[in-house]
Amino acid sequence: MYDSGKIIPGLIIFVLLITFPIWYNHGDAGEVPKTEMPKYNRLCVLPLEEIRPNHMKMLNQWRDEVLRDEDRSFIAVEGKMYQKSLQNTCMECHVSKKKFCDECHTYAAVTPYCWDCHLAPVE
Repeated sequence: MYDSGKIIPGLIIFVLLITFPIWYNHGDAGEVPKTEMPKYNRLCVLPLEEIRPNHMKMLNQWRDEVLRDEDRSFIAVEGKMYQKSLQNTCMECHVSKKKFCDECHTYAAVTPYCWDCHLAPVE
C-alpha cells in the first residue's frame, strides 16, 4: 500500500471517535429515575414486569379498541374491571405527570404523544 502510514492511523482515530460514547461512559446509562408510585392503590392493571416495558403498546391497543370497536372495559389479571382510559384509569393512581410520566420519559429521551389529544393533569 502506498499510503499505509496515513491509512492505519486514520482508521485507528476513526474507530476511537466512533466508539468514544461507549468507552467514555463505560456502558453506563446513568442512574434510573425513582418515580413516585401511587400511595393508595398498589395494584396496576397488569403486573409491573409486564406494564413497565409494554405500557405504550397497551395504551395504543386500548385507544384502537375504544375508538374502533367501542370496547371500553378491561378485565385485569385479578379479575377487576377497569375503564380503558388514560385519564380515568392510569392518572387516577399516578396523579403527578411530572413525578411519574416525565421522570422516565426524560431519562429514556422519548416524547410521548399522549398529551397531544388528552388534557395533561393539573399539577
